[in-house]
Amino acid sequence: MPRNGDIGSLTPAHPAAPAPPRLLELHRPNADAMRAELLAGLAAPTATIAPKYFYDPLGARLFAAITELPEYYPTRTEASIFAAHLPAIADAYGLPGCTLIDLGAGNCEKAARLFPALRPAAYVALDIAVEYLTTSLECLQREFPSMKILGVGTDFTRSLALPDEVTHARRLFFYPGSSIGNFTPAEALAFLQRVRAAMAGDGALLIGVDLVKDARVLEAAYDDALGVTAAFNLNVLNHVNHLIGADFHTADWRHVAFYDPEQQRIEMHLQAHQAVTVRFNGGARRFARGERIHTENSYKYTPAQFAAVLRDAGFQAQHHWTDERDWFALFLASAQ
Repeated sequence: MPRNGDIGSLTPAHPAAPAPPRLLELHRPNADAMRAELLAGLAAPTATIAPKYFYDPLGARLFAAITELPEYYPTRTEASIFAAHLPAIADAYGLPGCTLIDLGAGNCEKAARLFPALRPAAYVALDIAVEYLTTSLECLQREFPSMKILGVGTDFTRSLALPDEVTHARRLFFYPGSSIGNFTPAEALAFLQRVRAAMAGDGALLIGVDLVKDARVLEAAYDDALGVTAAFNLNVLNHVNHLIGADFHTADWRHVAFYDPEQQRIEMHLQAHQAVTVRFNGGARRFARGERIHTENSYKYTPAQFAAVLRDAGFQAQHHWTDERDWFALFLASAQ
């Protein structure tokens, strides 16, 4: 198996200009549904805004900046595990010829770094908005002209129905980062069961998991000294203003993040500096001084805990790799 970036068999000696990758849209953002979800969250006894609303264009750029911060260890720690163990990860499942299905592909960079070692025959990039994938997939198709590449716009957290174009043979689902932590444990189990059901054969899942560690390390990662995470959290109010015609003012709110050891989760909130009434098309809500809007949870696991969740979801053989400090883990779990 070629190593160290040898991708010769993926690139013909005299490649013709590749056809553009296919793009399918299975999910279209529904303005009425988003509005109803946001209004229900703001009307709840403890107000909530789902973390998916962080990612307007500014929010996406702010999160990219967060991943560069010294306090934010997950991105670089996961990258170090791949750098140290990618050959072992590839050998653990025998991956050449698989269909690599990237859950929440974004700019596709993490998956693309795996191509030389994993040698997929096809790459399927799933994201909630297919237009975000267009440029990245066109670049990948030029770099790997013989690879079948497909972009699918879908909310895979709700449904994992794949189009007929996705082959059933040897599916490898890829869910990097620590996004599984945004689900409650019950939601995580249900999601992993859907992934297992979508394998349709001898598939596998390669997933990143943030591990339990010192609370000071966790809290610094979600409340950095430069205030980038605070800006990221506050910007969700600007996005909500746009979506439902609200009049949130970010100056009225402050970022709060803390680790709850009993729940094993980081919580992020926005807390009102003083009593404030927020109006939106069709209603209003008054927030008392100190009242909070809950914007995100990020659950942390021990390796044994997450291995048990995978078993409960129906996965059989498992391998996992961690960094030297045991801060982060990559799990490879197969269906058989």
